[in-house]
Amino acid sequence: MKGTVGELGEFGLIRELTSRLTSTPAVRIGPGDDAAVVAAPDRRVVASTDILLEGRHFRRDWSTAYDVGRKAAAQNLADIAAMGAVPTSLLLGLVVPAELPVTWATELMDGIRDECQVAGASVVGGDVVRGELITLAITALGDLRSHEPVTRSGARPGDVVAYTGWLGWSAAGYAVLSRGFRSPRAFVEAHRRPEPPYPAGPAAAALGATAMCDVSDGLVADLGHIAEASKVRIDLRSGAVDVPSQMYDIGQAVGVDPLQWVLTGGEDHAIVATFPPETKLPARWKVIGEVLHPSALPQVTVDGAPWHSTGGWDHFGSPEGS
Repeated sequence: MKGTVGELGEFGLIRELTSRLTSTPAVRIGPGDDAAVVAAPDRRVVASTDILLEGRHFRRDWSTAYDVGRKAAAQNLADIAAMGAVPTSLLLGLVVPAELPVTWATELMDGIRDECQVAGASVVGGDVVRGELITLAITALGDLRSHEPVTRSGARPGDVVAYTGWLGWSAAGYAVLSRGFRSPRAFVEAHRRPEPPYPAGPAAAALGATAMCDVSDGLVADLGHIAEASKVRIDLRSGAVDVPSQMYDIGQAVGVDPLQWVLTGGEDHAIVATFPPETKLPARWKVIGEVLHPSALPQVTVDGAPWHSTGGWDHFGSPEGS
């Protein structure tokens, strides 16, 4: 499709975007009305929202519109899974300049739609507005399916800490892209298009997880949220965390200890949780630490000592990023 968003117009753009969507049984009324209606059999709705700014969260010279769509949906849907819920639907607020090619907007929607399908959800509505900077505001919804939500405040001394998914891959990919390279491709793609382990969230809840979150800001930072909310200390074993050989190669090339990426790199959206020590965890979960009583040490330690290296995402403290 040729032309710009401005030439197509607001309602033409909405028609073009919504025509690309699919639905799920949970959607009773989808796009096209004043509001959507989504079934909530549990009678509780889990909700999460995020904003993505061009130049801050994505770059068009690094990622295709389809990549941006997949990433935008993934980081919101992962939050739902990390509460132990099943994602059901997603709402999109989209700000774009009038000169943006229509194809960029439609490829973005294709990416959002396809990531929703991976998670078992669908786009049910939203809004488009003209603006100078591409901005995505996404709200994801989910269903607890009669389970209690798994929050950050339930970790107890004696629990084990385990994760599933990828750690440090997005940060390594960002380091590669920042230096003008496009390989190793697996790490670059991990940055452009994360792959959260959506089913692991509800599965962890069923296994009795006491606290849980997705790793969006970095493992140490996100476990810090759990430690603070639960009033405990968490100690990680650095030797228990997987560091692929290719990540060591990248680290050597750019002068970075890859453990830095694994412990403080965000945007992989792995799921980390605490479990009672007797829990028999499936093979996909890797135990990397334990929950301890609070002490004078920082709330998250590595191999029993404070982790002094910088890292972890803070929107008001970090430099311009991906």
